[in-house]
Amino acid sequence: MAVRFLFARTLCLALVLGTVGLAPALAQADRPAPSGKQQKLPEAPAKLPKVDRTKNLDFLFGALKAAPDEASAKHVEARIWAIWLQTPSDTASLLMARAKTAVDAKKIDVAIKLLDSVIKLRPDYIEAWNRRATLYYMQNDYGRSLADIQQVLIREPRHFGALAGLGMIMQEVGDDKRALDAYRKALAVNPHLEKIPDQVKSLTEKVEGRDI
Repeated sequence: MAVRFLFARTLCLALVLGTVGLAPALAQADRPAPSGKQQKLPEAPAKLPKVDRTKNLDFLFGALKAAPDEASAKHVEARIWAIWLQTPSDTASLLMARAKTAVDAKKIDVAIKLLDSVIKLRPDYIEAWNRRATLYYMQNDYGRSLADIQQVLIREPRHFGALAGLGMIMQEVGDDKRALDAYRKALAVNPHLEKIPDQVKSLTEKVEGRDI
């Protein structure tokens, strides 16, 4: 019975994730996380600036690529996160705040249920998907985390946090090629991401070999 349930769950997730080429990793997605794993997927900084809801994300992404130094890039990055985090309704805002409180109290299952409600209420609110992906990742539920990351990227393919998180999961389940691809996509959007260039360098040597 347990084998049949696992097969059905994997088949269902494979159908969902196959459109973005993630299905082959699902065979390994439920294995225990290796030692030294990251605590969570990339998230917004603690302090965010106030931003205009009508601010053009295309302009900000252009500014992010053209940022002359790390300090300038971090400023632009924070403005992008601030726009992503703007809640579409007072109810969604309240639920997101309660989810954060639950996470702070280490009540992860409660937080996930609250995020379920946000997603049901406003399925186009990408940060609800992104936060839930983080919580599933913390529970080592890589299949569900990948499914939520896919939903983020469907709505915002430039979400560098989700792309970096995708790379982390692919690396942990042993799919170095897809991890490298995800990291490269994240850096193409945000060249100033911390630690990701080192991961790209390491994986490039591992996947593609050293230059002769």
